[in-house]
Amino acid sequence: MSAEGKRVTQFQRASNGSMTLFEHLRELRGRLFKASLGVAIGTIVGFVVAHRVINFLIAPYCDFQADKTPGVACTFSATGPLDTFLLTLKVSLYVGLLLGAPIWLYQLWAFIAPGLHRHERRYSYVFAAIAAPLFGAGMLLAHLIVSKSLHFFLNSGNFNVVVGISGYFSFVTKMMLLFGAGFEFPLLIVMLNLVGLASGKRLLGWWRQAIFLMFLFGAVVTPSPDPFGMSILAGCMAILYFGAVAFALLNDRRRARKVLAFAGVGDDELSPIEDRDEIDAADPVAPPEPVGPAQPIERRYDDFT
Repeated sequence: MSAEGKRVTQFQRASNGSMTLFEHLRELRGRLFKASLGVAIGTIVGFVVAHRVINFLIAPYCDFQADKTPGVACTFSATGPLDTFLLTLKVSLYVGLLLGAPIWLYQLWAFIAPGLHRHERRYSYVFAAIAAPLFGAGMLLAHLIVSKSLHFFLNSGNFNVVVGISGYFSFVTKMMLLFGAGFEFPLLIVMLNLVGLASGKRLLGWWRQAIFLMFLFGAVVTPSPDPFGMSILAGCMAILYFGAVAFALLNDRRRARKVLAFAGVGDDELSPIEDRDEIDAADPVAPPEPVGPAQPIERRYDDFT
């Protein structure tokens, strides 16, 4: 309880530094438990819908098989008796992480938010709202690229290719995760500009180096050796990069106008009051009432009661 009788929340205690180290550790333990519980519940739900997710992931290969040999069922090879079961568990865990993301991300945010300023928390909300759609767009683009590139890979030569389920799943998930991570690149550019480490003009001057790094990133992270996936990923990142540079230029222009507005005011000079006439015309403030004399203390109680 505070001096005014109001209850002090845990967030306020963590932000003003009144919590002890053991209280922080106790809070961390509780938040980790809640985050793990959310992931566990999401994994159970993921196990129920795992076959639908697997059908979505293997759809590109099954479409290729249907075009190549119509009427033949889509089949994969397995090197061990537990491959299909382990694949189901892996898909369930991925779905659990996705479904439990609102819970474990909130627990993570609630633990680190007291150490941030108010404007930093506001920027974090905006970044989180933009990062999720960008990551999802990257994953969907990767799935589309996989469906188009399989025709190129599996039709190169007269070979009877039998695709393993573990290798195919690893290939598809890596492509989707890496494309999603690549789409977060413009947020890093915007962050550098917001904290003042890079101006929009400087970022625009770095466009050649940025394009080179994008193609290098695409060549390293894409598991396929063809140039198509690398080029598509680098091209999308380039479009997002120039969009981030445009935001940086607008933000720099806003900062310049703000600095210009206070250019004639010194660091130790008070800002002038514009509506001085309205303040003078306002009703005068009534003087405070005098404090009355002290009342005698009843002697029926001692000094403690």
